[in-house]
Amino acid sequence: MIKKPQELALLAQSGRLLASVFALLDRTPLVGRSTLEIDAMVERFIVEDLKARPASKGQYDYGFVLNSSVNEVVCHGIPSQSDVLRDGDIVNFDITLEKNRYIADSSKTYLVGEVDAGARRLVETTYEAMWMGIRAVRPGARLGDIGWAIERHAKRNGYSVVHEYCGHGIGREMHEDPQILHFGKPGTGLVLREGMVFTIEPMLNRGRRNVVTGSDGWTVVTKDGSLSAQFEHTVAVTASGVSVLTLRPDESRTGTIRRRAVAEAG
Repeated sequence: MIKKPQELALLAQSGRLLASVFALLDRTPLVGRSTLEIDAMVERFIVEDLKARPASKGQYDYGFVLNSSVNEVVCHGIPSQSDVLRDGDIVNFDITLEKNRYIADSSKTYLVGEVDAGARRLVETTYEAMWMGIRAVRPGARLGDIGWAIERHAKRNGYSVVHEYCGHGIGREMHEDPQILHFGKPGTGLVLREGMVFTIEPMLNRGRRNVVTGSDGWTVVTKDGSLSAQFEHTVAVTASGVSVLTLRPDESRTGTIRRRAVAEAG
């Protein structure tokens, strides 16, 4: 659970490489592209340009590099040639990358073309909620502090938090202890210690929090058909607080939204 300095350095390297994948997506027009086409583009970039491995491919018999979750899809959306992104969609790309045996995990929800104000607000609030959780991370804090910060921000803005899926420890394995819930009570749960590395990845729904899994066994959607958004970072607990290992070029280290942190993709 506690990572040594040399392990943290390798995780940070994987995180920087993964951030560059999202920088590529930021430059990519999405309208009219299929999610399978985007999956293939990301795989080429990770393997050929970054000389790394897409860690999700082959994990749990999953055959793709990323999850592509569009509109009411909460998580684990499967790339498809028939799933073509259209003006007004929102889409979350969840990507993992392994370099030198250490894995980083991150996701980002994109606004595709001209998105209505309600969808934009959901996406921006989800991004803010993730950062509320990140800011709660420091030695001596507890896991419940993270979940409470996220849920409080979501509820204040009229959104629900999905309970069934959570963040997780990460390192040589994609899923390690501890589990990071995105709801909870302050002052409860495991005490955070320097050297812990885990993901924070809240999923917020515009309607109720209830979800169902599709017949493919992967795709999770909102039960009421409402929009859902997600953001994710891999973070490390440091002596003074927290380090975001997957911080992207469009972000600040304090979570201030820069121009393209919540990206509009044409």
